[in-house]
Amino acid sequence: MNLATNPVRVSVVQFDPQVGMEHRNTNLRHSLELATEAANGGASLIVLPELSNCGYLFANRQDAFDHAEAIPSGRSVQAWIEFASRHQVYLAVGLSEIEGMQLFNTSVLIGPFGFIGKYRKAHLWNMEKLWFTPGNTGFPVFDTPIGRIGMLICWDIWFPEVPRILSQQGADIICSLNNWVWTPPPLFDEAGKCMASYLTMTAAHVNNVFIAAASRIGQERDARYLGCSLIAGTNGWPIGKVASANRQEILFADIDLSSPRSAPIWNNLNDLQRDRRADLYDQMLGYTQHPAFPR
Repeated sequence: MNLATNPVRVSVVQFDPQVGMEHRNTNLRHSLELATEAANGGASLIVLPELSNCGYLFANRQDAFDHAEAIPSGRSVQAWIEFASRHQVYLAVGLSEIEGMQLFNTSVLIGPFGFIGKYRKAHLWNMEKLWFTPGNTGFPVFDTPIGRIGMLICWDIWFPEVPRILSQQGADIICSLNNWVWTPPPLFDEAGKCMASYLTMTAAHVNNVFIAAASRIGQERDARYLGCSLIAGTNGWPIGKVASANRQEILFADIDLSSPRSAPIWNNLNDLQRDRRADLYDQMLGYTQHPAFPR
């Protein structure tokens, strides 16, 4: 694999991890098989869904504890670390994390040389609030040889502050790990996109950042999942297709991660970053632009 910064081949993996202790080995093996397929397709950065190794809809808090692992010493993270080293790739993937008596819905970033960092989901959806603790990591951005990588998880994309904070901290690409669930209709428009597709596209557009969104499919206990994984360009439009609602798929896109840094100006008078009225709202929202990345 070529770790050159331009272009970077990004892949998002859409599949159906199932909850239940009897599925844990299958989920992990399947995540590795699909990630291998993505790596064999030339991907340098591979994004898998939220809670990829354990499924989503736990029966109760004890069930959530039974599915949780420590980071980075847990079995799944160690398997993903070995995979990333063997294939010389970067991997963003979700799992249930245990730390003491707390559980977190967490995404990890792993590279060719091991564990890089983690993000704990800030905005918990529905019954997640019954077993997970809201994330306390903030919204970190990780420097890597292929670019600056941020992560968010599912419901986070409904909060525009999240991709904005990541972009203001210099993220070149945001890995979005999801279990987008069926909600009251209409679920899809005539183009086959769900609302999460458009939120992802909008966040990429207004923040001048790439977003690689991996979702899941299938049915689990009484929940159904939307699929619709995509890779959005800095102009908001999908690079290639948006995945189906019900099929296992792997998407690829070749991305120049330096393009948002070198050409952020839309025209002679307008620039998304420069036109922001930070004097009016940054202090109120409680975040600041990273001084090393003036965009």
